[in-house]
Order: sequence, then C-alpha cells, then structure tokens
Amino acid sequence: MQRFVSQFVNKLDAKGRVSVPAQYRQVLAAQATEGFYCIRSAGLRSLTGYGQERLDDLAEQLKAYPAGSHDYLVLATYASQARQLGFDDEGRVRLPDEFIAYAGLKDRVLFSGAMQLFEIWDPETFAPVEAERAEEMRKRLGLGVRP
Repeated sequence: MQRFVSQFVNKLDAKGRVSVPAQYRQVLAAQATEGFYCIRSAGLRSLTGYGQERLDDLAEQLKAYPAGSHDYLVLATYASQARQLGFDDEGRVRLPDEFIAYAGLKDRVLFSGAMQLFEIWDPETFAPVEAERAEEMRKRLGLGVRP
C-alpha cells in the first residue's frame, strides 16, 4: 500500500494552478482517484488532500452511526466541505480561490506527506509548525530534544 511521504515545494501560478508532485499522483492513481479531494484543515491555516482510500475509511466510520444522526452529520462534514480537484494534462490542479485565501498561499506551495493524506501549506507558514511537530516527535520517540 502506497502512502504520501516526503515534502515538495512547487510554484503557484497566477491562475491558481499548482503541479501536484508526481509521487503523490502515483499514490492517488493506485487508489483509483481522479485528482484528489481537498478540504480546509481544521484549526490550521492549511489544506488537506486525500484520495479514495481516506474517503472509504470515512464511509466505514460512518456506518457506526444512524444516517442523519448528529454524530453521523458531524463526521460527514469532512466529506461535505471537500472539493474534488482534477488534474490537467500537466499534473496540475486549480486550487479554489477560497482555499488559496484560507491557507494564505502566495507564489509557492509546500506539499507535506502525512501517510494517508497530505497537507498543502505556504512554506513560511509551515516552518514553525514543522519545527514544533518535529520537537514533539522527538519527545514521543524518546530521541531527546533538539540542541
């Protein structure tokens, strides 16, 4: 099973198009996903991208609740707020203007793999978040703190 790993920085053009890393497109193709699903990240100034596998996992989780119940609808919001973005012939997607504004994207876009999903950030916004996450990872793994 392929996962989203590594980080890539690509240019965001004036039309809001960005090239999705080829490695990520391969993972999405293996999941039979046309393009990818994209949602505003909860509590973060970023976007979250994922393929059919994550959507299927969500559908499985929803089976635990009666359709239309409060818990069902809360989880289903993850799907209702998502947009499916398709690739053009060059492997680019057009990010919606409201997503670009939400994530504060300018001329460069950082893709950060997170196994079953990936994040889309402005590189400058992500730098302190990544440092904080790395520090917490070291602590959790017992690797000590950064000098």
